Amino acid sequence: MPMIGPYLAVLPTHVTELGLILGLIHLLAFVLATIHILQTKHEASSAILWIFVNWSFPFFGLLLYLGFGVDRTTSRRKRFELSSRQMSLIRARMLESDPKGGMIAWRQARENFLAQLEDPILNAINFAYDRINPDLVFLAGNHVTPLINGDEAYPEMLEAIDAAKHHIHVQTFIFANDDIGRRFMDRLAERARQGVHVRVLYDRFGSTRAHLSRFFSPYRSVPNMEISGFTQANIIRRQIQINLRNHRKIMVVDGTIGFVGGINFHNGHSSEFSFDQVIRDYHFKVTGPAVYQLQYSFLRDWHYMTDYSAQELLIPEHFPAVKTTGIDPVQVIMSGPISDYEAMADAYFTAMSLARHSITIITPYFVPSIDILRALRTAALRGAEVRIIVPAQNNHFYVGLATRSLFEDLMRSGVRIYERTPPFMHAKAMLVDNQIALVGSANIDNRSMRLNHETNIAVLGRAFADRLRPILEEEIRNSTEVQRLKFKERSAMVRMAENLCWLLSPML
Repeated sequence: MPMIGPYLAVLPTHVTELGLILGLIHLLAFVLATIHILQTKHEASSAILWIFVNWSFPFFGLLLYLGFGVDRTTSRRKRFELSSRQMSLIRARMLESDPKGGMIAWRQARENFLAQLEDPILNAINFAYDRINPDLVFLAGNHVTPLINGDEAYPEMLEAIDAAKHHIHVQTFIFANDDIGRRFMDRLAERARQGVHVRVLYDRFGSTRAHLSRFFSPYRSVPNMEISGFTQANIIRRQIQINLRNHRKIMVVDGTIGFVGGINFHNGHSSEFSFDQVIRDYHFKVTGPAVYQLQYSFLRDWHYMTDYSAQELLIPEHFPAVKTTGIDPVQVIMSGPISDYEAMADAYFTAMSLARHSITIITPYFVPSIDILRALRTAALRGAEVRIIVPAQNNHFYVGLATRSLFEDLMRSGVRIYERTPPFMHAKAMLVDNQIALVGSANIDNRSMRLNHETNIAVLGRAFADRLRPILEEEIRNSTEVQRLKFKERSAMVRMAENLCWLLSPML
């Protein structure tokens, strides 16, 4: 204060008083925020980051913390966890003891299609995933078809919609008020008018523009059509939450055909509207008993967001008898901020830790936790070929910079890194030892592993791997490998920018 006293003396009294008041308010806010950070943040990097942000950016830093950093999930997480547990208990009871209930076909599938895995590594995955995701198990008899971009996925999905006889369940992160969004909603509305029961669940944050433009309003009055926006925020109750997004992309038709992956409903995924800039992405068509698990993932969220009881949703029409359609063992991995148990992160870490020969990862956002990084590095150190494919130009520049801050340590361990040439790559997949695949909606970043609701499928065996591997190899052919020596020549300013963005990784 003695240093600034002479300067304050020459300022008008009301100015100095205002500055003093604002300074005291900032100090009080900083102290309160710091106390909250120290009470709730269990990772040092996250705590230090938020303390730094709150001190360095008066008022704006506090707003950032309230929007991104405060874990407002406690009560809502407990409600979601309670809802999920109730659904799980009712499902388990119906599976075990209700011979005429909605779970009879699922019970028969569990008895007849329970995956028998002879390979010791696949058995280890099976054992671990049963504990990570105890509601679900690996079921055999499925066929999983990769679909590249909206140009392959959208026609398959529309064909399934047109053929629907009983119900269509759609869940997505982004439903856009554009040509593709209207095409799908119009087609769904048409089927609803013809007697098919249609349910649409969209994330209100991801679909903000459509939600605020009242895109869904005309469809809400369509008979047999129900629409719900997933949110765990409530502005009226001053519950502002940018985290806790429902990032799942699922469609289930008549309980027999399922779709899951990373493709949303907007023009960017279609060459019809985006031309040569169509987003590079994957979706997967699933047939066989594993569709029950995709159905369950959707119904669990629908149960949470609506007044429907579990008994109303777990009905035979949603889980009809299915036949063997292939040889792919499949288990759905559901994750979300409902407990301290990080199912998606554990699923990835387990598969990486068991790798003997190879790991190939493609993801648009690669900002993993330290344990995931160590799993990749140690896999490379013990001789496995580890390859990571990321976009050359990220749609979020700060994520791209944070990703590049990791390159040197990874390459020093023997990891090979490829940057996919434009257009932007939004695909998410991991293939381990040409027999363990994880595909779906989850990115390899903090948001997908801890903060979002995500749905992946784990597919075991070489049959599906042989369908996925050529797609990943094509991505590598259209990528440029990062050369370690050349990469080390980047300027100090670039390094500083990368490391600064890496500091933001708890928020990315």
